[in-house]
Amino acid sequence: MRATLLRLEGLTKAYPGVVANDDVSFQIAEGQVHALLGENGAGKSTLVKMIYGLVQPDKGQMTLRGQPFAPSQPSEARRNGVAMVFQHFSLFDALDVAENVALGMENPPPLRDLAARIRSVSEEYGLPLDPSRLVGELSAGERQRVEIVRCLLQEPKLLIMDEPTSVLTPQEVEILFRTLRQLSAEGTAILYISHKLEEIRALCDEATILRGGKKVATCDPRQKSASELAELMVGQVLTPPEKPPRPMGDVVLQVENLSLRSNNPFGTSLKDISFSLRAGEVLGIAGVAGNGQDELLLMLSGELLAPSAQVTLKGLPVGHLGPNARRQIGLASAPEERLGHAAAPDMSLTENALLSGVARKGLARRGFIDWPGTERFAQEVITRFDVRTPGTHVLARALSGGNLQKFVIGREIELNPDVIVVNQPTWGVDASAAATIRQALLDLAGKGAGVVVISQDLDELLEVADSFAALNEGRLSRVRPAKGLTVEEIGLMMGGAGDMHVAHEASA
Repeated sequence: MRATLLRLEGLTKAYPGVVANDDVSFQIAEGQVHALLGENGAGKSTLVKMIYGLVQPDKGQMTLRGQPFAPSQPSEARRNGVAMVFQHFSLFDALDVAENVALGMENPPPLRDLAARIRSVSEEYGLPLDPSRLVGELSAGERQRVEIVRCLLQEPKLLIMDEPTSVLTPQEVEILFRTLRQLSAEGTAILYISHKLEEIRALCDEATILRGGKKVATCDPRQKSASELAELMVGQVLTPPEKPPRPMGDVVLQVENLSLRSNNPFGTSLKDISFSLRAGEVLGIAGVAGNGQDELLLMLSGELLAPSAQVTLKGLPVGHLGPNARRQIGLASAPEERLGHAAAPDMSLTENALLSGVARKGLARRGFIDWPGTERFAQEVITRFDVRTPGTHVLARALSGGNLQKFVIGREIELNPDVIVVNQPTWGVDASAAATIRQALLDLAGKGAGVVVISQDLDELLEVADSFAALNEGRLSRVRPAKGLTVEEIGLMMGGAGDMHVAHEASA
């Protein structure tokens, strides 16, 4: 039996109108990989924020190695051996690896000494890093290594990881898992938050499941199926989205031999992109973050303009048209960054509904906004996609990440577009919400819309896509039928090895 490292007893935290955590108790042993599961709004984020000192509980207590533990800020948690790798990286693109690591340390050594420690620790744990490289030049997987190594330099006793594999290829996931197992064998406990239930079953020794702010179960995830874990999380049986055969119509979106410079100095320019999308088709596009996904969406949505004839929508050249003009013709889009790009943080949900719905839904006439109609539109989205919010008046920034994602994707689907392009449509949402979003995209395709899904979730792409391609360094692989592709083949294509398969097929 391993000794208890962290014990939580009766932790409760309430905010106006909601109890985020309600009398939550469980413990984590030294060297244990402990999963924390729950749907959006279940209380996972609030709980780990209390452990890390970002939030103080209203009631309850924590003990760390048998001593009272009540960090008032993250620096105090770090001094006690608690480190955290956040889902959103906190790195500066214009600084190198060593400088970024130094910024996250209380008393960093001289940069030369720190660089040597980074090399040593990163190699010891199978996460090699060059301390002198600019972060802006690193892939998403390498950026995550920076965050992990920064934590490891603190020699933590508890490492909290929030959705750590959302930006990784299958091959990079294996490297990460080897590192985590090595840490566990050395006695470091890991609190692991993920919506990928098969990962939980493969990696974790124990799982605590939250629902509605309360703990509903603690179990060995290896003894449960993924569907059983999902049912514990949401309290109901989940079924995969229906994907009935459907006829493909005419080409509704076409891109031909398009090369386009990124508008971000650390972005990835598009290189000779070509593909066509038919009515009723779901095209899945995979790729590790930073390989041109953002630029591809910006180009398709009209935020990044292109030579007119190289992008056609329903046969019309639209490369020179902006987002509102393309929406009017029938193209909707939802970018990956939900707060600040897909939604204005300090605007209400009604106002955010207006931003993309005004042209397609006719929410303004002769310079006057139809506010009752806009509010009805926002409420339709909230109801259909089960957005957990007190009402349409709530500011976008007040929603949890998962609920804002449901609102943003739902808003675009409710426009009934002829073509929809979405980047990371189920990023950060729970299993139930992900199923709802995927089914809505399939239903839209069933009505004859063309759907482009850009995602790093390979299981998601294989579940919904009819055809498949991968982005690597701004280049798009040949589009292939999704049926029959394996995760391993897709991982190689994401790494730029797609031509290997093309050559193999040609010689077969």
